[in-house]
Amino acid sequence: MTTSYSDVSNAAATAGAGIISSLGIGSGLNVNSIISQLMAVQNEPVTELTNRQNSDQATVSTYGLLKSALGQFQTALQGLTDTSQYQTVNATLADPTVATATATSSAAAGTYYLNVSTLAQSQTLITAGQASTNTPIGSGSTSTITFNFGTISGTATNGQYAAGATFTGAGASKTVTIDSTDNSLSGIAQAINAANIGVTASIINDGSASGNRLSLTSTSTGAANSMQISVSGDAALQSLLNEDPAGTQNLTQTSAAQNASFTLNGLAITSASNSDSTTLPGVTLNLLKTTTAPTTLTVAQDTSGTITAINSFVSAYNAVQSFISKDTSYDATTKTAGPLQGQNDVNNILIQIQSILDTPVSGASSKLANLAQVGVTFNSDGSLSADNAKLQAALTSNPNALASMFASNGSATDPLLSYKSVTSSTKPGSYQVNITQLATQGKSVGSAVAPTVIDSSNDTLNVDLNGNAQNITLTDGTYTPAQLATLLQNAINSNSSYLAAGYTATVTQNAGILTLASNKYGSNSVASITGTSALFGASATATTGLDVAGTINGQAATGTGQTLASSTGDSSGLSVNINGGSTGNRGTVNYTLGYANAVSTYIASTLGTNGAIAAGVNALNSTISDIQNSINQYKAINAQVQASLQAEYSALDVTISNMTAMGTNLTSQLASLAANSNSSS
Repeated sequence: MTTSYSDVSNAAATAGAGIISSLGIGSGLNVNSIISQLMAVQNEPVTELTNRQNSDQATVSTYGLLKSALGQFQTALQGLTDTSQYQTVNATLADPTVATATATSSAAAGTYYLNVSTLAQSQTLITAGQASTNTPIGSGSTSTITFNFGTISGTATNGQYAAGATFTGAGASKTVTIDSTDNSLSGIAQAINAANIGVTASIINDGSASGNRLSLTSTSTGAANSMQISVSGDAALQSLLNEDPAGTQNLTQTSAAQNASFTLNGLAITSASNSDSTTLPGVTLNLLKTTTAPTTLTVAQDTSGTITAINSFVSAYNAVQSFISKDTSYDATTKTAGPLQGQNDVNNILIQIQSILDTPVSGASSKLANLAQVGVTFNSDGSLSADNAKLQAALTSNPNALASMFASNGSATDPLLSYKSVTSSTKPGSYQVNITQLATQGKSVGSAVAPTVIDSSNDTLNVDLNGNAQNITLTDGTYTPAQLATLLQNAINSNSSYLAAGYTATVTQNAGILTLASNKYGSNSVASITGTSALFGASATATTGLDVAGTINGQAATGTGQTLASSTGDSSGLSVNINGGSTGNRGTVNYTLGYANAVSTYIASTLGTNGAIAAGVNALNSTISDIQNSINQYKAINAQVQASLQAEYSALDVTISNMTAMGTNLTSQLASLAANSNSSS
């Protein structure tokens, strides 16, 4: 059979169609390898951009680690900002079962010997026994139980005071109303407890036929909290509850009101409660039991917490310094650069922190104004080290100066002038204080000698304390002028409205004339008697308090009570308290920001949304995004290039395949012609 050229062409075309999906099969060329090598060259910019992108992403991750290190440093700095820790004082007892003790920074170090003779206790009174707790007592007519609290003078035997005993009241009386709904033993107890008058009522049973007894206990300890009880109304209730140590005694005293008595270094002391905070200034004693021999009380400065905090600060700084130094440097041995090399903003963070720590604290004492003076020094590699012996010496000699070095703190050269507070606008420094007017208290001075006998005609007066007017009722009785002053003061200071407002007053007397003074200072301080009062005469003289006035740093300041506040200049926001003294120049108030606060403030700004780290990360993320866009563009172009190469090599593959087929066909035809020629000859 003879094959035409057109047949060969059609066969080649049919074969070429299959070559497109399997490049090189028809031609024998390794087309995939050729295209792969060509595309490798084409993709080199993408590889370079990807490497740059990975490097920038690693730098962003390192920024995150730097933020963590700075955050830990900031936490360590916070441990130095509490000024109270620099003056921590501990009070301990050799025998902790005798008493516990706490101390403030004002406590003086020393050793004391404590001997406890008696513990303070409350008075407890027991009624006569009743057969039932729920049976009504008396007729049920409305009755009033009146409780007076005061001091009993006399001797008690078997729960009863002997003739000649006296009762001296102190403070306002308290009342409880009883009627037919609660005139049983149980009802009386519930009514007394609900009244919240300073007496706890309970029912106990002694086991006898009529063994139910009402027990009444003062909620306050101390000899001045003994009870005098009287009932107006039902006679049966009077018979059950009337109790007057100087008269009728229907109850039995099972526990006498008693002060605590103890000696400290041999000095005899009494206290109305078992907690005493007046004997040793700055030390509160809580007595637990009596003693047969003295136990030792030791008051001493505790510096361990502060030294630990400073060492934590040093360690945290060194961690930041090591991190930045390592990650911004080039290692010549390994020939590798740190991920933050070339990031000048990171180097600047360390430079700024070092600059703050190497600069003396503004406003601090010249003897304790820089780290080296307390034993914290820079090493040759830029790290810090701490000498604990020097730290201990600085804490012992001048804890307030050390506090001013590290924390935001203030101190005054005048002992009656004290630093109170600052605002963010206050600049560190030393500021002169000049006083033109001292703060005063509102007061009223009586115009006549107060009566010594208090009865229904004069036992109530209206007191206006700092704008809060209240009726004050005194316990009837006969008093000396000093006792009357104490009685009125206690009645005012126990008033529930004044207690809620935090108002207190002081009452004094001079030759029988009373003076009432508010314990508040300033233009809002008022202590006046409204209406008429026999205790203060017909025309008591009342004066309103004055606010302190003066200047700070030579600029007029605003006075509120005893507080003087600056609102202009470098001292703007500085407030000081003037606690007495005289007018004129009162020395200086020194305000320091302190290393811990200064560095913490700088770190906060560095870590903030507009800080150096955020700026560096944002710039890198922007670059990473731009690189990704470039990579995407290159990949799109390269995809087109690869498609073009595949198309070109497909066509070439078909062409070569066709030519190979034609060559094969021609070879076959030539061989056939040759065979025919030979046979003819």
